[in-house]
Formats: sequence, structure tokens, C-alpha cells
Amino acid sequence: MAISQEFAPPFKLIAPYFIIGVIVYVFSVFFLFFFDITIISHLDSSVLSWIHFLLLGFVMMIIFGAMAQLVPVVLEVGHFAVELYYIIYPLLFIGTIMMVAGFGFLPQLLPYGGVVVLISLMIFIFETFMTIKRVKKFNLVMTSVALANGFLFFGLIFGLIMALGYAGIVSVDISALLKAHIYLVFIGYVGITIMGMSMVLIPMFWLSHSFSWKSVTYALWLVSFGVVSVSLSSIFDSIYLEYIGYFLTLIALFLYFYQVFIIYKSRVRVERDIYLRSMVFSYIGMLISLCLGVLYIFVPSQTLLLAIGWILIFGHITFIINGHLYKIVPFLVWFERFSPLVGKQEVPMLNDMLPVRSSNLQFIFSTCGVIIGFISILIQNNELFHAGVSFLFMGSVFILKDLIYMIRFK
Repeated sequence: MAISQEFAPPFKLIAPYFIIGVIVYVFSVFFLFFFDITIISHLDSSVLSWIHFLLLGFVMMIIFGAMAQLVPVVLEVGHFAVELYYIIYPLLFIGTIMMVAGFGFLPQLLPYGGVVVLISLMIFIFETFMTIKRVKKFNLVMTSVALANGFLFFGLIFGLIMALGYAGIVSVDISALLKAHIYLVFIGYVGITIMGMSMVLIPMFWLSHSFSWKSVTYALWLVSFGVVSVSLSSIFDSIYLEYIGYFLTLIALFLYFYQVFIIYKSRVRVERDIYLRSMVFSYIGMLISLCLGVLYIFVPSQTLLLAIGWILIFGHITFIINGHLYKIVPFLVWFERFSPLVGKQEVPMLNDMLPVRSSNLQFIFSTCGVIIGFISILIQNNELFHAGVSFLFMGSVFILKDLIYMIRFK
């Protein structure tokens, strides 16, 4: 996969996305102290408020920052209008806070917050597609970017309709649209983006080569068909389309997991650093969530659904994001701050910019938090859950501390 730094935007454009995203992550974990897992449901207003805060303010914010850097670098074309990224993150953050307040205690704010979020995401989608338009020849990664942003667009439409319904402005069946909204955004955008971008980043950081791309190619199209099938099932109220979509998605994710295993086996770099450990834990979490997902299809329960959500968000997505921050941020800071000095004076190595002891503590606290929290949800023990949140919160504080350290490294 060709990667060029010639088209990379300045780090000052990307840094706010990472800083805001990690700060939101810290607060998201802190808010878990106020949950009682023995009585909550995935449809509770407090849960909806929290999940939108985490996914929009942390996951989407970090992904947008990373995509600002990776899209032009991977596609080897300049951004269509890179300045637009200076207005995306303020709009996304403001809209997120309004939506959180709307779900939490003031439903009238929901449509306004939804519109602000919609505007920020539409700007992102527009800029991304206009950048892709400059590409002369598509490859797998470019295809994944195009598909992911297409699903994001339709997910936003469903989300805005639901926000209007939640506020009482229009009359819609929110529960019927919920599956489509979750699947389009969470699986269609976040899932496919992680799938596509990891095929660039993981082989690059592990120095893997000479492996087949067949598994991830099949996975990309199967998960896309799965997203379309589940979305159509919400519109036509078809249980058959819904389960076909689930089945295709599970096969796709197992194929993607197998692809990552192939890349892992073909790696040249054997250093057991924070990145390797984060990726291994992340994909173990993904495998566990997939197995539980198969079980949920046959034995649906609220407890199992919460456990799947926990391990998927904190065991997979959070670790894959935070693990990549430990690689991406030092590289971007080094490239901008120190690469012009090469040959003129002594410059630090990338490993010198990584807070090793602190990152190890972050990993230990975070893994303990995920495992304890997962067990506590399965056995419905609220005290044990808050103990797990305590570990997870300490891990989140360390990732914020490490991010600031790497950004300010001189």
C-alpha cells in the first residue's frame, strides 16, 4: 500500500480532534459511576445520552482527525478543502453536547443538536468525497472510505428523523428506525472505517508484507450487504432481512479477524510494545463480542446485549483507537517538528517520544477495567461494575496525560 507524507495536513489542524476526543473519553468513563447496571436498559434516556456522548465526542472525533491525515496520504492527493476541518470539530462538539442535553433532560434541544451534528458530518462527507473524486484509480482502502461515508450519510438521515420524533415534532416509530441508525453508523461507518484504515496502519506498524488481501475484500462486501439488509429490514419490517444482515455481518467480521491474524503472523517487527499489546487485546475483545453476538441471536437477553456492547466499545474500539494514538501522534509530531532538523542537529527517535512506563500503566488499568466491568455485567453486580469503572477511569486519565506529553514533546 503506497503511503506518502507529501499531502499530509499540518498537525495543528489534527491535534484538536485528538485532544477533545480523549477528554470526552475521560468524562464518558467518569459518567459510568452514575449507572446502575442492574436496572438500566439500552433504550434508557441516560444510556442514549451517554452513548451519543462517547460515540460522537470520542470515537467520531478521533476518527475524523485520523481521516484528515490518512485520506490524502493513502489516496496520494491533496485535500479538496482542508480548511473545512477547522470548523468540523467545533460544530461536532457543540452538536454533541446539545444532543446529550436533549436525551438527558431537555428533549427540545435534540433536533437542534441533531442539525448541528448533521451539518458537521455533512461537511466532512462532502470534503471526503470531493477528495476521493480526485483519485484516478480505486483500491480496496479507497473503496472502504467511499462505502463508509455513504453509510454515514444515510445513518445521519435516520438519526435526524429519530431526533425529531423523540422531541415530538414528527410522528415516527423510533424503535423501528433504531436498528437502521445503529447499523448504518456503528457497523457501516465506524466498522468499515476501522476495517479499511487498519489495512493501512497495521501492516505499516508491524512491517507485515507478502500476505493475501482476499479475506478482508470478502469481509468488506459482506459487511456492506449486511448493513443494507438490516437497514431495509427496519423500513419493511422484515425479520428475514434482519437476520440475513446479522449473519452476513458475523461472517464478514470473522473474515476480518482472520485477515488481521494473517497480518500478525507475517509481521517482521516482533517488539512487544504498547501498540502490539493494544491490538492483540482489541481483537481478542472483538472475537469475544462476535461469539456472544452469535449466542445473542439464539438466546436474546438484555444482560447479554449490555455485555456485548461493553466488550465491543471498551474492549475493541477503545483499545484500537488508543493503541493507534501511541503510534500516530509521535509520528506526526516528529514529522512536523523534527524532520526538518535531520542532518542539522541531533533529533529524537520515535521511541524516545513514547512515555513507556505511563503507557504500560494505562494498558494495565484499562485491561483490568474492561475485564472486571465485563464480568460484573454478566453477573449483574453493581459494586464490582463500579470497581471496574475505577480502573478504566485511571486508564483514561493516563491516556490523556500521555497524549499531552507526546504532543508537547520537545
